[in-house]
Amino acid sequence: MRINGIMKKEAISKIITIGMLVAVALIIYFSLSKPTEILTEEDVAKCIGEKATLYVQLGCSHCVTQEEMFGENLKYIDRVDCFYEREKCEGITATPTWRIGEQQITGVVQINQLRELTKC
Repeated sequence: MRINGIMKKEAISKIITIGMLVAVALIIYFSLSKPTEILTEEDVAKCIGEKATLYVQLGCSHCVTQEEMFGENLKYIDRVDCFYEREKCEGITATPTWRIGEQQITGVVQINQLRELTKC
């Protein structure tokens, strides 16, 4: 009987040790993991505006569609109207076009895709 009692105590001791190790590991994991930052639509537009330029043109219906996606946050987007500022539109062959770094994307682009491309 004594052997059974010792085995039960050892098993309980192992279970407690494992439980404590799991608890410590979880505490470390959650204390070191960076909380997910929730950005407002305004924050997203500001970030995109800092990292990308939107090229539009007077009379372009797709440009209007692209601009309307941002609503009142459009003011944060860096925009160039190629009708009025042709000198700034070198290499732009169609509108709307987004320039993100060296990359050019022509056509209407969803905000989620712009977030990915700009890492916003």
